Amino acid sequence: MLPGLSSADIFIPAATDRPARSQNYVILPDLRKMGKVYGNIRITDYSYDLPDERIARYPLPERDRSKLLVWDGKSITDTLFSEFPSYIGEDDLLVFNNTRVIRARLVFRKESGARIEIFCLEPHQPFDFAMNLSSPGKVEWKCLIGNLKRWKTGLLKTSINHQGSQVTLTAEKAGYEADSFIVRFSWDNERLAFADILTAMGHMPIPPYLNRDDEESDVTDYQTIYASVNGSVAAPTAGLHFTPAIFSALAEKGVQKSEITLHVSAGTFRPVKSELICDHMMHTEHFYITSEVLKTIRGKRITAVGTTSVRALESLYWLGIKAAEGLLTDESLPFVSQWDPYEHDPGTGTDASLGHLIRFMEDRGIDKIEAGTDIIIVPGYRFRLVSNMVTNFHQPRSTLLLLVAAFTGDSWKKIYHHALGSGYRFLSYGDSMLLRPV
Repeated sequence: MLPGLSSADIFIPAATDRPARSQNYVILPDLRKMGKVYGNIRITDYSYDLPDERIARYPLPERDRSKLLVWDGKSITDTLFSEFPSYIGEDDLLVFNNTRVIRARLVFRKESGARIEIFCLEPHQPFDFAMNLSSPGKVEWKCLIGNLKRWKTGLLKTSINHQGSQVTLTAEKAGYEADSFIVRFSWDNERLAFADILTAMGHMPIPPYLNRDDEESDVTDYQTIYASVNGSVAAPTAGLHFTPAIFSALAEKGVQKSEITLHVSAGTFRPVKSELICDHMMHTEHFYITSEVLKTIRGKRITAVGTTSVRALESLYWLGIKAAEGLLTDESLPFVSQWDPYEHDPGTGTDASLGHLIRFMEDRGIDKIEAGTDIIIVPGYRFRLVSNMVTNFHQPRSTLLLLVAAFTGDSWKKIYHHALGSGYRFLSYGDSMLLRPV
């Protein structure tokens, strides 16, 4: 569960209770009927025993002194992340997710003393992240609510000290949508944007499996050094290992790098509870990419830093297919649904697909596109853009482990067995691996 929230506090509807989110989103009620291997994947086949003591509660003092497991498609090498540049070729293009984690957890106290925690998931009004976070006076967010039974009606209020001035923040429930509440926040100083409110009052949304309260050190530790675009409620943790020294070494080697933005949602922590993966509904995440970056990544051998970068990059291929088939419109947010990659193989090359997406943007005179993705990457998926990836070690029975298994095949078992037997630290603040099949 989320930090500070127990399962008894939060009601999340079953997948069957949730409506489709856009006209391009197709819910397939039972993929088993399609006779596809991916629909019959059992999550119990993607589990392992993770001792509690192997979960890293805090990062190492020096980010690049973490351990790095390198898999070349056959063998495994143990090294330190400081050696990462030596494993990257001059022709590789590193793609980073430059999202920045916001202080998304807001704690209120009722007059009775009851503690109510509101976890901000994504903007509702204004819908755009940047516009919402820069809005003065009032905004609405989709949220999870902790201790909901103690907040049935009425307003929540709290006083914030912002640079010596007292500001009153009010929260009220304004509706319900899919699997979250709509909460309207308002405050009595319109010189402050909502981003200022979060900075003054919010808590860092560290992962629930750390089993501790957030601390001041998490403000910097749970953030990549290149984070620049506010919006995530979880860090793209593979990027936490990079340091200025690593970037200097990569630059000296002539390695290119590009950035995309995917705002990581709290759904990244959602476990797969269904027996078959076809019964699991993926979370939606929003990503942004410029036409300049699209043109840069086209035709390159890409090393994706983190599974969030992988999701965004692979979604680009399917956006290009939708553009070619006339399924992208000006009226709705471009969207890649969970099972789009498995419904049919369009037979279109990656270069051609990205070309369709670039032309779609050029025809509309836009240099940046925002899209949503529910994509799920499971064994049987054919990667279109990503050749290599850097990632941390993931939870058992998670969609992130399924993604790694899709990339490595059955070798994921060998990789994780080796890491467990060789003292690697697991999950967000843990060590990492470079998956670089020959």
